[in-house]
Amino acid sequence: MRVDIRGTRFAAAVTTAVLAAVLVSGSFRLLAAQALVFAAGAVLGVARSPYGLVFRHLVRPRLGPPAGVEDAAPPRFAQGVGLAFALVGLVGYGAGPLWLGMAATACALAAAFLNAAFGYCLGCEMYLALRRVTG
Repeated sequence: MRVDIRGTRFAAAVTTAVLAAVLVSGSFRLLAAQALVFAAGAVLGVARSPYGLVFRHLVRPRLGPPAGVEDAAPPRFAQGVGLAFALVGLVGYGAGPLWLGMAATACALAAAFLNAAFGYCLGCEMYLALRRVTG
């Protein structure tokens, strides 16, 4: 399966905004909601995640044909990495220490921002590196 590159960047932009709001507000619930979005992306695939559906039904119809598509496996893996950071963040915000929640959220925010702003997906690069190492 292949996905529209613009869709993954759209999802990363929304994720960037959500995670920035978590850092500003310290909201456990907002981070939990983002963790559910990450989980949906990891399990169902990025095209069927909530942000993927918003892109497909509301944004993509207003755009021209995609300039490029990519294999869905690397972004799906990246969603799993985001989920891992969100879960660590939830532990920090929920049980402490607070710095753990903030640090994990900030790491996820940095990765989402890189994808949204520059099209550089850290989780995708991790996936490709793992594929090279494991064959």
